[in-house]
Amino acid sequence: MKKAFIAALLLGLINGNAHGGDEVRRLTLKEAVKLAVENNLDVKAELYNPASAEADINKNRGIYNPLLSLETEYRNSNTLSPNSFVVGGARVARQRSVAYNAEVSQLVPTGATLGAAFNNSWNDNNYGLERYYQSNFTLSLVQPLLKDFGRETTELNIDVAKYNKEGALEQFKSKLLDIVAQVQTQYYLLYSLRENLEVKKTSLELAETILTNTKAQVKAGVLPAMEILNAEFGVATQKKGLIDAERELRDQVDQMSLLLQIHDASDIVPADIPSRVEYQVDEGSAIKRALDTRPDLRQQRIALKTSELQARVARNQTLPELDLTASAAFTGLSERYNRDLERVGSGRYPIWIAGLKLSYPIGNDAAENEYIRSKLKADQSKTQINGLEESIARDVRSAIRAVRSGYLQLDVTAKGRAYAQEVLDAYIKKQKVGLATTKDVLDELNSLVTAKGNEIEAVADYNNAIVSLWKATGELLEREGITLGVKEAAALYEKSR
Repeated sequence: MKKAFIAALLLGLINGNAHGGDEVRRLTLKEAVKLAVENNLDVKAELYNPASAEADINKNRGIYNPLLSLETEYRNSNTLSPNSFVVGGARVARQRSVAYNAEVSQLVPTGATLGAAFNNSWNDNNYGLERYYQSNFTLSLVQPLLKDFGRETTELNIDVAKYNKEGALEQFKSKLLDIVAQVQTQYYLLYSLRENLEVKKTSLELAETILTNTKAQVKAGVLPAMEILNAEFGVATQKKGLIDAERELRDQVDQMSLLLQIHDASDIVPADIPSRVEYQVDEGSAIKRALDTRPDLRQQRIALKTSELQARVARNQTLPELDLTASAAFTGLSERYNRDLERVGSGRYPIWIAGLKLSYPIGNDAAENEYIRSKLKADQSKTQINGLEESIARDVRSAIRAVRSGYLQLDVTAKGRAYAQEVLDAYIKKQKVGLATTKDVLDELNSLVTAKGNEIEAVADYNNAIVSLWKATGELLEREGITLGVKEAAALYEKSR
C-alpha cells in the first residue's frame, strides 16, 4: 500500500511539472543542436547584425550614385549704367532673365568628379542685344592629385563597412559556438540527471527491501526493535533523494525546452549515450587549428585590417590638396532659341579651361594627429591580437589536460562504484546473520549511491571536456556541419528591403 502511494506521489510530481503538452521528445544530440541553431532566439537576434552591416555596405556605395540637379530662376533688375551718363541724369539699365539648367555629376574611384551641364537662359534688356537666348553645354573634371587621390581613399567607408560585416559574421559564429557548446553541455547534464534518477529509484527499492528484511529479523529476534527505526529513516532518506533528483531533472527539462524552443513536449529524453572512448589529440595541431579558426581571433584580425586601412587613408589626408580642374564648353547665342541650340551643337564656339589648385593648412596639426591616432590604434590592435593568441593557446592546453584527466577519472569512478557495490553486498550478508547493524548497511547504501553518482558525473564531465576542447579550437561548428551565416544574413537583408 505504501509503495503504491509513493509511486502515485512521484507520478503526480512528474505530471504536475509537465509543461506545454503530453508528448515525450526523444532527441539525439545532433537533433538537439539542429533545433537550437534553427530556433534559439539569441541566435536569431545575432543574425540581424551582419544583415545590418550589409545595409551599411550598400548605403556607402551610394557615393557612386549619379547626382542630378535641375534649376530654374527668374531675375529682374534695374541698375545704373556706369558708363552711360546723359545730360540731366544717369541711364537706367533694365534686365530680365529666365534660367533653366540641368546638371549631372558622378564620382569615380580615383576620387575625381565628372560633370555634365546644360545651361539655358532667356534675357531681355534695354541695351545692346535686347532679347536673346544663351545656352552652353559643359563637361568638367576635378581630379585630386595628392590628398583624396585613389580608390582606397574614395572607398574608405565602403571597405570599413565590408570589414564590419566580416566582423559581424565572426561574432555570429562566436554566438553559434557558444550556443552549440551550451546545448551539448546541457544535453549531457540531462542524461546524467536522468541516470541519477534511476539510481535513486533503485536505491529506494533497496532501502525498502532492507526495511522488510529488518522487520523480519526483528520479529525473529535476530535484531533489536530499534533497527526498524534505522531502516525507516533510511527509506525516508532515499525518498527525499528521489524527490530532489526528480525536481532537478524537471528543472533541466525546462532549461532544455527553453534552449531548443520546444513548447509541445512534457519531457525530453536523450537518445545518445555519452562516449567513454579515449579521445586522442595532438597539442601542437590543436593550437594551430585554434589560431586559424577561432572566430573571436578572426574578428580581432578583421578589426586590425580596418585600423590599418584607416591609418593609410589618414596618411593620405596629411598631403597637400592639389586638384586638377578641366572643362570644355560649347556655347550659343541668338535671338531665337532653336538657332541658339544649333550654335551649341556646331561646336564652333568652344571654351577650354585647365588649371591646378593647391591648398595646404600651415601646420596641418589636425591631419597629422589624426594619422598618429590611427597608427596607435592599429598598434593597439596588434598587441591585443598577440595577447589573445597567447590566451587561446593557454585555453587549448588547459582543455587538453581536462580531456586527459576526465578520461582517467572514468576508470577511477568505475572502480569506486564496483568497490562500493561489493562492500554493500558484504554488509547485507553480515546483517542477515546479525554481524552488522541496519545503520551499517544504510551507510554503505549511501556510499554506493554516491559512487554511482560520481561515475555518472565523470562520464558527463569527460564528454563536456571534449566539447570544451572543440570550442577552444573553434572546430565545434565544423564537426556539427554548421555553416550558417552569409546566406542567411543576405536573405534577412533582402526580406527587409
